[in-house]
Amino acid sequence: MKTNAELLTEVQNSIKWEPLLKATAIGVTCKDGVVTLTGAVDKYAKKREAEKAAMNVPGIKAVTDEIVVKFGSRGKKQDTEIATSAVYVLQLNWQVPNDKVKVQVQDGWVILIGAVQWHYQREAAHNAIRPLPGITGVTNNITIKVKDRNKVDKGSIEDAIARHASISDEDIQVDVLDNTVFLTGTVGSMYQKHKAADVAWNTPGVCNVNNKLLVQYYYGGVAFCEPSAALLCGWPL
Repeated sequence: MKTNAELLTEVQNSIKWEPLLKATAIGVTCKDGVVTLTGAVDKYAKKREAEKAAMNVPGIKAVTDEIVVKFGSRGKKQDTEIATSAVYVLQLNWQVPNDKVKVQVQDGWVILIGAVQWHYQREAAHNAIRPLPGITGVTNNITIKVKDRNKVDKGSIEDAIARHASISDEDIQVDVLDNTVFLTGTVGSMYQKHKAADVAWNTPGVCNVNNKLLVQYYYGGVAFCEPSAALLCGWPL
């Protein structure tokens, strides 16, 4: 049962603990478990790390990331330079299938387009792009298309979630429609919410995960759930 002030302190400490963010000035506000991050950083990777650090704090129900990426005169890159670097790192990454992902860049913002068979390949493409200098953001429009369209095994997903040490599965319901998994119920943290989605994504044949899990936390003995408008499904890609 943490107060807003306690959550604020924990988020600030979580951000400071990240080596990439120690010298970065990031503003944090917190109200009823909803965190807003503000400020400016010189790398997109720092923006993502700050958001992830906030999400990992128990009791946080939603994160609004208003951090902007600003470069000095030497940090700015031309779109053609970014595109060339992006294509190169994707080619080097063994987890990203060759010729399956295309890159578009506009004003430093990278858009990934294509289709792969597994979610981990989609994530690998994003993670390869994220550290590149000069980028202001990434939109991951890569879709999942599986060769085997057999029905996804609901029971295997439920068993995998139950086995996961960091997920409390008592209030998680799993439903499957064709190749889409639906997660509903409540969990105690955003970390658990995202981990449950990760488990579902790892199931063979899954093309989409609709993560409707609500983060519920107790303040002064009263249960609060994240507002529906702030639902965050999966790590920002």
